[in-house]
Amino acid sequence: MARAKKGFSRADRISEQIQRELAELLRKGLKDPRAGWITITSVEVTRDYSHAKIYYTVMDDKTREVTQEALEHAAGYLRSELGRALQIFTTPQLHFVYDESIERGMHMTRLINQVSEEYAEPKTEPEEGNEA
Repeated sequence: MARAKKGFSRADRISEQIQRELAELLRKGLKDPRAGWITITSVEVTRDYSHAKIYYTVMDDKTREVTQEALEHAAGYLRSELGRALQIFTTPQLHFVYDESIERGMHMTRLINQVSEEYAEPKTEPEEGNEA
């Protein structure tokens, strides 16, 4: 007999907790001026909790590379602080990945708006031969 799944798996709960804790650490604990407005969009944890991919975005796209360097530089500090906050046996290695999905979504929205504006323009071409 198959067991019914409970809402979220433990990995999902750990991912959400890591996301919340990291957001708070970046807001309060990270003193690196290179790390500006960072938003953690999602976290993926491996099954054995040894690695975590942290997806993030920044407000200013020009600071993307500098922010990546700052996050990689602070990964050890962030991991040790996470270890204090999480209730798991091993604290995962943190791998920061820039999340381009928001930019792609904005680009797709612009394209859709452009196409809808083109179709919304009324066609006022006079028809030939229909003079009444």
